[in-house]
Amino acid sequence: MDYQQPSEPVWVYPKEDPKWLDEIVKEFRFHPITAQILISRGFSTIDQIHHYLYSKLPDLHDPKLFLEMNKAVKRIYEALQNSEGILIYGDNDVDGMTGTALLADFLSRIGCKVYYYVPNQNVSRQDLFLDGLEVAKESHCTLMITVDCGITAAKEIEKIISQKIDVIITDHHEPTDKIPLCIATLNPKLVNQKYPNRELTGVGVAFKLVHGLTNFLVSKDLISKKKIDLKVYLDLVALGTIADMGALLGENRILVRYGLLQLQKTRRIGLVKLFSVCGVERSEISTVDIASKIAPRMNSLGRVADPRKGVQLLLVRDENQAENLAKELDLFNLERQKVEQVVAIDVEKMLSTNPEILANRAIVLGSKKWHPGVIPIISARIAKLYNRPTIMIAVDHGVGKGSIRTIREFPLLPVLKQCGDLLINFGGHDFAAGMMIKEENIEKFKKKFIHIANASLKDHDILSKLYLDAPANFQDLSYDLLSSLELFEPHGNENPQPILYCEARQAWPPKVIGGSHLKLYLEQGDRMLEGIGFGMGGRAAQIRKRNLTLRIAYTPQINRFHNKSSIQLLIRDFQIAGEFVT
Repeated sequence: MDYQQPSEPVWVYPKEDPKWLDEIVKEFRFHPITAQILISRGFSTIDQIHHYLYSKLPDLHDPKLFLEMNKAVKRIYEALQNSEGILIYGDNDVDGMTGTALLADFLSRIGCKVYYYVPNQNVSRQDLFLDGLEVAKESHCTLMITVDCGITAAKEIEKIISQKIDVIITDHHEPTDKIPLCIATLNPKLVNQKYPNRELTGVGVAFKLVHGLTNFLVSKDLISKKKIDLKVYLDLVALGTIADMGALLGENRILVRYGLLQLQKTRRIGLVKLFSVCGVERSEISTVDIASKIAPRMNSLGRVADPRKGVQLLLVRDENQAENLAKELDLFNLERQKVEQVVAIDVEKMLSTNPEILANRAIVLGSKKWHPGVIPIISARIAKLYNRPTIMIAVDHGVGKGSIRTIREFPLLPVLKQCGDLLINFGGHDFAAGMMIKEENIEKFKKKFIHIANASLKDHDILSKLYLDAPANFQDLSYDLLSSLELFEPHGNENPQPILYCEARQAWPPKVIGGSHLKLYLEQGDRMLEGIGFGMGGRAAQIRKRNLTLRIAYTPQINRFHNKSSIQLLIRDFQIAGEFVT
């Protein structure tokens, strides 16, 4: 199997429920296709649909639902009263940077003495937080607040507390060991936690702390409601949530929807300059812009440079400094791309010269040549390409840093716990995790991990799947329908763009445009539409004949060009349905 050509996906057709569809159509006066998409997405009550489509900011959960919110708020208030130094210690990805900037900005606004620190990727997980301890001592801080990290660092936090520095943990990763003993732990994934939204990201938890603190200060008449507008922080929440692949359902969906509106009018001059560098139109910013243009540039700092510059960019007030930082991020991103390309070529070579790797239901690769900063990107790509749990391990000085991505059918943390005796440490989520391992244990770990995957995954589990939402013929594709599909935005993890399907015949042979993209000319009845399949240029030879009927999976889009708008199909996949005789 070629690295570039994994198997074509299996189409998973939607379930049908005519009675429920009629009920949705009557209640919301929706087009039947819109109603079918909601059925395909698993909505089973009118209330669920109403909440999904129409929730607003007042529907956010009360921060007090975090069991230890009051303890965290009171300790920060005490630090404010006593003019104590507070160190914000954030993780080095976009989620950590945005959460760090949010807390630093808010706490300094209410009068706290705030410092922040974000470790670079050269700090080993064993040293994590202990470098923060040095910064806390130098800055005379007596309180440390973690952002997007800390839940798996019980030993390190115990050492920090022994130095008379109190700790508040804000994190969203799964606990894998004993919970650190500290002033308060805010994490929606704790076993005894009653907070309704397990899917908050690190910046989401930081926002909840700020919300809880605001409510406390207002209740004590220490600040007026008019002085603090928490909506100004939703740009950071949206940025971190999208970058960290937070599920865009429930509360996260509300935060991101309003956060995108805030990004359109953000006053953060660093972000404005970064949008300009990325060629992003601020008034039309989307989740795709953030995931494909903004987040990679910010994440490049944590991979090949100093992630503190990301926090600086979010907090900077000087226009020239902001412009310089934005340009720096762009340059670091180019450097990251070069480093990534070197690793990608090496991985491609490994897979093409060792095809037996793909005989297993998990992929575990390691090398002393790889830069640890880019392996999360490559592991995610390989996992998606081959639909298998994938581990990439970069080895340096006898220690391997691993990045792990997986598929729905194979949650990671239970497996990593089974392999825990071979690891220095590990942490993350069920579908994306990191680990450290001694070089001498890598082979044993590889065999054990692959054995577990081979035993628990079936052949159909590792087949790539394309989940279809609803059948839709060309005559159904009106501007009104496309307008109603906008109700499903913002799109992202767990809330993808709707995928429709139908059969259509080729009006004439396809073209390859832009070197690698496929342009299709499709007709059904008396209507012809153009389709674009990004990256599908290599499949043009399959459908060179004019007289073919194709079964297409697509997302309809409005294409605006020269002040004219037309409906165009974003092709997700196609199959040859047959030939017709002219």
